[in-house]
Amino acid sequence: MSRDQKFNDEAAALGHSFDREIKPGGSYAPLVRDGCQLYVSGQVPRVGDTVMVTGTVGTETSLAQAQVAARICAMRGLALIKQALGSLEQVAAMPRINVFVRSSPEFTQQSEVADAASQLIHRVLGPVGVHARTSVGVLQLPKGASVEIDFLATALPSP
Repeated sequence: MSRDQKFNDEAAALGHSFDREIKPGGSYAPLVRDGCQLYVSGQVPRVGDTVMVTGTVGTETSLAQAQVAARICAMRGLALIKQALGSLEQVAAMPRINVFVRSSPEFTQQSEVADAASQLIHRVLGPVGVHARTSVGVLQLPKGASVEIDFLATALPSP
């Protein structure tokens, strides 16, 4: 099964489409390409114009809800990469992601939230989806989102 089909399957499992334009939430580029490197700006769990998971994880938002948010963020990042390259088959590596979790002072499961994104990326990209990762708790995120993720990807060289 192709990476693009795996992407579509993950979207279906989440019950959302990621085929529409991914609009930035401010005055920045959602993705910048520098040679084979793709820098994807932080993605919150937005579908269309709606941030799907908001609130502080550990009080207002559960671990399970935050994991759904992380999956949506991962899908948005992959969607931007797919749009830039034409196909996820053109991804050579996903060397790094950074995961930010809006956390209550007592919440310490940022890695478990990030695991949801990491596992999804690996399911879609296979071995090239294995990455280094940082997951941190933060006080606040844009639009009240519970999770935000940024990405560094590497494209296959152009023929």
